[in-house]
Amino acid sequence: MKATQKLQALGQSLWLDNITRGLLGDGTLARYRDEYNVTGLTSNPGIFLKAIRDTATYDMDIAKPADATLTDEALFFSLAIRDLKQAAALFLPVHQKTGGIDGWVSLEVSPWLAEDAVGTVAAAKSLHASADCPNLFIKIPGTTIGLVAIEEAIFAGIPINVTLLFSREQYVEAANAYWRGLARRRDAGLDLHVASVASLFVSRWDTAITGEVPFGLRNRLGVAVAKQTYGAYRERMSHPMWRELSDAGASTQRLLWASTGAKSRELSPGYYVEALAAPDTIDTVPEATLLAFATRGELISVMREDGGNADPVLADFAHAGVDVAALAARLQREGVESFRQAWAELMQIIAGKRMPEWH
Repeated sequence: MKATQKLQALGQSLWLDNITRGLLGDGTLARYRDEYNVTGLTSNPGIFLKAIRDTATYDMDIAKPADATLTDEALFFSLAIRDLKQAAALFLPVHQKTGGIDGWVSLEVSPWLAEDAVGTVAAAKSLHASADCPNLFIKIPGTTIGLVAIEEAIFAGIPINVTLLFSREQYVEAANAYWRGLARRRDAGLDLHVASVASLFVSRWDTAITGEVPFGLRNRLGVAVAKQTYGAYRERMSHPMWRELSDAGASTQRLLWASTGAKSRELSPGYYVEALAAPDTIDTVPEATLLAFATRGELISVMREDGGNADPVLADFAHAGVDVAALAARLQREGVESFRQAWAELMQIIAGKRMPEWH
């Protein structure tokens, strides 16, 4: 059995953290679905920046858009939605087979809305309506302001991928926002079948403290935080409030591992994928990581429901001077800023590729 099949048999979904028109047009994404058990896809501003900046496949649609009145941002979203709907169609059979649990693609709201809850909700509603796609998540960052928007979006019935979570505490706050949105729908007599995933970023922890901890602790913090978060995730499944919501028809907000590409030469390409094998989760992986794991990876162990040895490892980091809570907050701020920088460059690229008479 292939390594990717073993993950699927374990109960973990494998999604691709990438999208380009090349992947869609030449059959590569369909092959990943069929050969490597890929059942979904995620995108972000950085991914679309690379796709539009580094290829010519979007040039004609940008230079001469069908609607010349579109702003650069609106033009981008029209292109992104077209791509994501094509990807979503590839995963629609698994989406239908799993009753909406799997087979999703994701589109992020503008990162410039990160401090604007009202604007975020309005954008989420608009994008969701424009796409008119049953298996499209709208991505909203799990910041303090974002949590307000997430609750409102769930109440409005919009499927949400909560992005840029970095710790157990941030995950719990995002999960609470999901529950509050569902509880409001229940109290209003609305259908509770509104899907969501909560995306915990993993490898950025280890990159952030490179050279700051003893050798024995290198590349161990991200996995320890993930294990701690998984323990909280499993514990919430038996919470009385969740049982009430579940009995009323709510779906579990699945935990998603993001940022799972190995960024250190000390690590094997599949290091994080192998370490994060856990039932009832999703692992979204860069293309290079997918190929490496599919051909050379192994399912070495399965994450324990209580998080295993996370707490002793985190205690070692605290002893080494790492303030995990402060670092989580910093990583989230840096994540928002990174997406904003990618977004700004993306808008510049689109503006530069538009012909003057179409701008």
